[in-house]
Amino acid sequence: MSEKQRTLAKEVKLSGKGLHTGVKVNLTFKPAPANHGYKFCRTDLPERPIIDALAENVTDTSRGTTLTQNGVSVSTIEHVLAALYGLRVDNALIEIDGPEAPIMGGAALAFVEAIKKAGIVDLPEKRKYFTVTEKITFSDEEHGVDLIVYPDDHFSINVLIDYNSKVLGNQYAILDSIDDFETEICDSRTFVFFHEMEPLFKMGLIKGGDLDNAIVILEQEVPQEELDRVAKLLNRPGIKSHTAGILNNTKLRYPNEPARHKLLDIVGDLALVGMPIKGKVVATRPGHYANTRLAKIMRQEMKKQKSKLNIPVYDPNKAPVYTIEDIKKILPHRAPFLLVDKIIDIQETQVTGIKNVTFNEPFFQGHFPDEPIMPGVLLIEALAQCGGILALRDVDEPERYSTYFLKIDNLKFKQKVVPGDTVILKLELIEVMRRGMVSMYGQAFVGNTLVVEGEMLAQVIKNK
Repeated sequence: MSEKQRTLAKEVKLSGKGLHTGVKVNLTFKPAPANHGYKFCRTDLPERPIIDALAENVTDTSRGTTLTQNGVSVSTIEHVLAALYGLRVDNALIEIDGPEAPIMGGAALAFVEAIKKAGIVDLPEKRKYFTVTEKITFSDEEHGVDLIVYPDDHFSINVLIDYNSKVLGNQYAILDSIDDFETEICDSRTFVFFHEMEPLFKMGLIKGGDLDNAIVILEQEVPQEELDRVAKLLNRPGIKSHTAGILNNTKLRYPNEPARHKLLDIVGDLALVGMPIKGKVVATRPGHYANTRLAKIMRQEMKKQKSKLNIPVYDPNKAPVYTIEDIKKILPHRAPFLLVDKIIDIQETQVTGIKNVTFNEPFFQGHFPDEPIMPGVLLIEALAQCGGILALRDVDEPERYSTYFLKIDNLKFKQKVVPGDTVILKLELIEVMRRGMVSMYGQAFVGNTLVVEGEMLAQVIKNK
């Protein structure tokens, strides 16, 4: 396997209609430099806005994956990304002159053929991997969905689907190596149940669907007049009387083609992690929502791994970014509960603060008289206050807002904090703040030693 990053040798263009919009669009794959990743460009809009193909930009997964950035969206992008990821193309600019990627036969084959026609070239820079070091999971017990990623030295996927369908039954599909994507997975088409077609059409979807780009599954025999009615509604002539099975006797490319297509979707959705993965994915009843949620969790884990390699350095000789007086203008907390003494660094998605711990802290009187230890809950509070500064710094009149905890996950205490310690508080955004909800990964250090870490979800609310 090549360890160099790769891109296209030249640009290549495809044209087709969107599955749901039915709108004809042109899509062009273009070469991109190292560390560019996958980006979509809406060429039909003023200023040609860019949408980064990253999990945090997923806004809808109802019948495909939709990305939105700065108010601009592009939908049904999973097959496009699956083709790039499946051919181990690390960097590409995808120009599109409409709101939805073309369906192109309902699989990734057309995109794979176009990319191979353009050619693939190595770049000088080394390929970067997200290596799974601990089991990562997403589960939805209500719907029987389980996605697990295990540590491994290469990328592989096992998929089990079960739609409680007499026609489909339980199906299983395996991708042992990404090198098998082109020959085993990329031509597996999307599928839909016949009873779903009319509701989807009435929702304004599947305007570009037909019997050439989707497998239609008939669970039971339907009277010809009902077939004719639905065919007329959808403008799909040629639907004939049929017993339970695959409508119009469409020949399946594989006995387990639906399961293979679900695997294809996983490849495309996990491309939103932002770099190739080393890990074994085991998926039961996957779908776009679960896939992209897993991708988000993996992005969070990636940021945590990166953060652990970047321990902040505190130089007391350097002037702080925010003094205690500046902090008091942002946070409502006051003594004895203001637990951030100064901010030494603040960026768009990250903040670093300092808490000097002295024996005069009031909590040491009872925690504990003979062995003073800073309570873990107050370390978390210090991190939260530091994160609140990041969340509120661009808010007008921040003193009129408060930040409230909603959830703390994966909290781990590594070492006790005692009088005389200088605690370095580091918070990094996990996701861009939306509707007042802010998700952060926090770490506290004493010197180079990690003393506590965890993920925090909070809500910024205007005071009454």
